[in-house]
Amino acid sequence: MLLTLSSCSATERLNKAATTQGVIKASVVLPDYPQDCRKIEPHAALDVGAELRSVLVRERGQLDKANARVGRCGQFYDDVKSKYGKSP
Repeated sequence: MLLTLSSCSATERLNKAATTQGVIKASVVLPDYPQDCRKIEPHAALDVGAELRSVLVRERGQLDKANARVGRCGQFYDDVKSKYGKSP
């Protein structure tokens, strides 16, 4: 009986080792995440005495840059997922 129990343990360890080895061999090296995607877009500078409308225009320009970056990063992720992702 003791021999049977120890062989189950050995089989379990072998299965675990084989699974780990298979995962290592099957792993995919993903491309680096673009540095642009990590950049934080600062607010537009507030100049003392500046007209409120011009500040708003500059701030909206900064928002447009940030939104464009989100789109590029989303496209990058979608591309990576389509090449390397697994279907659930």
